[in-house]
Amino acid sequence: MLDTIAPPPMQGFGPSDGGARRPHIVGIGGTTRIGSSSETALRYTMGLIAGMGATTELIVGPLLDLPMYDPSDEHRSPSARRLVQSLRRADGIVIATPAYHGGMSGVIKNALDYVEDMRADGRPYFDGRAVGIIVSAYGAQALGTTLVGVRSIVHALRGWPTPFAAALNGQNRPFENGLPANAEVAGQLETVARQVHGFALAQQIMNEGRDTTRVLAAVGT
Repeated sequence: MLDTIAPPPMQGFGPSDGGARRPHIVGIGGTTRIGSSSETALRYTMGLIAGMGATTELIVGPLLDLPMYDPSDEHRSPSARRLVQSLRRADGIVIATPAYHGGMSGVIKNALDYVEDMRADGRPYFDGRAVGIIVSAYGAQALGTTLVGVRSIVHALRGWPTPFAAALNGQNRPFENGLPANAEVAGQLETVARQVHGFALAQQIMNEGRDTTRVLAAVGT
């Protein structure tokens, strides 16, 4: 089943008011190994987003063990159907990937390939959704190239990559006991969390035809 996240205390843009539906954010990332550094970063970030008032889902670990995407085969495994259904509900997305040989991992790329199943939706692919990006690499060299590659994929899927993305060097041991080891790591993940939640909330407000002054407040303008 999909993980839910208990919200830690954090100041953000605040939950929706007036009984409005809260933004729903889906996090995809890590590796098939539970507890990887990219999964740790994703869990922390999604916890911050939950603390801002959003509802959240995590797709990590064994949930990423999907059959290779085959556009010629209409059959979908239960895990693949669950992935696409979760993304269809999403108002915002966070992608966390390790950097393998200068690019995103095949596991994450395969998961994103399933977004092709959303091509005929009323809101196709990642259209209208803010997408935060977290890259983790053992060494700095692969961080930049992987980040550019993930941004390019998000653009191709019609998503809105947030202005800031987190780039974490595993050589610096960015986590201790599941938490950021220093303020620099925490600050990166907090910025991703704020931007994804803020833009998702703003888009939701506009879609519901509510006061546009609240849109500006949601994105911090």
